[in-house]
Amino acid sequence: MITRRRVSVRVRVVLAAVAILGGCWLWLRDSPLVAVRQVRVTGVAGPDARQIRAALTLAARNMTTLDVRVGQLRTAVAPYPVVKDLRVSTQFPHGLRIRVIEGLPVGALVAGGHAIAVSGDGTVLHDIPTGSLPSVPVALLPGGSQITDRNALDALALLADAPPRLTGRIEQVTTVAPHGLVVQLRSGPALYFGDDTDLDAKWSAATEVLADSSSAGATYIDVTDPSRPAAGASPAAVVAAGLATGSTSGAAQTGTVTSAATPGASTPQSSPPTTSPGG
Repeated sequence: MITRRRVSVRVRVVLAAVAILGGCWLWLRDSPLVAVRQVRVTGVAGPDARQIRAALTLAARNMTTLDVRVGQLRTAVAPYPVVKDLRVSTQFPHGLRIRVIEGLPVGALVAGGHAIAVSGDGTVLHDIPTGSLPSVPVALLPGGSQITDRNALDALALLADAPPRLTGRIEQVTTVAPHGLVVQLRSGPALYFGDDTDLDAKWSAATEVLADSSSAGATYIDVTDPSRPAAGASPAAVVAAGLATGSTSGAAQTGTVTSAATPGASTPQSSPPTTSPGG
């Protein structure tokens, strides 16, 4: 009987201690002793940068470093589609760091003489300058914050995967039968991608062919099959150059030959080709 009473007393003592510690924790978690006072926001740029910083700072100052509510921070910047995500860390006792992950524009949807910036995942980014962005022609501009046009989404995914060295050279992305996705480079050839699969491999193949001097003058580079890219001149370009004749073969009419830089690739020559480079 005495042993049971001692066990019961100990249990009560432990429970009381837990309750006291829990109460102290709840008090400390939301107390001024750990209130957020210094907020550092990084990773944000563009025309809405000031408003985004202000919204995050205001929301953060209603928190403590022991009770950071990331959901409330995301709600504070919900009106700004450019904000894709947030990374939050604390600096005890009063500091909070917020790194903004922006959905940067990769292209501009164009319709009826108007353009609007869009990120790689199809999020519409209002108030972002579009002058330097590759254009993606569409029938109608989206009315909401997310585009649903399948061809436009494929074009944006293609642009999002483009290597940095080429992004500044891309003028336009369209979907044209029978070549599928077509990238037009500024003062350069068109790149035929076919569908939206194996984009990394196709961009790599296109970059290799562009770097090969023997592809100079090509009006197109076909990377539909990235293992066998082909570069050449379109029939219209061949006719304009006075190279087409009634007796030439189909290969001569399109001005394509095998590239030495990329196995299986084809590149144009200034006269109707009959042999591969070095052959």
